[in-house]
Amino acid sequence: MALLMLLAAFAAIALVGLVVVGTLIKVVLWGVFLPIRLLLGVLLLPLLFVIKLVVGTVLLAVVGPIVLVATLVAIVASLAAVVVPLLPLFLIGFVVYLLVQSSKPAVPETLR
Repeated sequence: MALLMLLAAFAAIALVGLVVVGTLIKVVLWGVFLPIRLLLGVLLLPLLFVIKLVVGTVLLAVVGPIVLVATLVAIVASLAAVVVPLLPLFLIGFVVYLLVQSSKPAVPETLR
């Protein structure tokens, strides 16, 4: 059992060593390549803006009509969801309106 614990301790120390060495290599490479990354970033920034403009325009031309149609469908569906449950009330109101109109006496043309 002690041999197994010793082996686990060596494995943990080796893992920590690998992490430390990997971190040191990453820091050194990051420091070496930072000026190159900054220079390329400054030089390629206008190109990046142009690419974003072109891609955005193409996407707007393609996705814009789809979004417009989807918005109109959503508006129609929302209105239908509100109006359909109220149809019985509208029908009752229309019947009441017809009853009231039919019970009024006819007005002669001369009095209008």
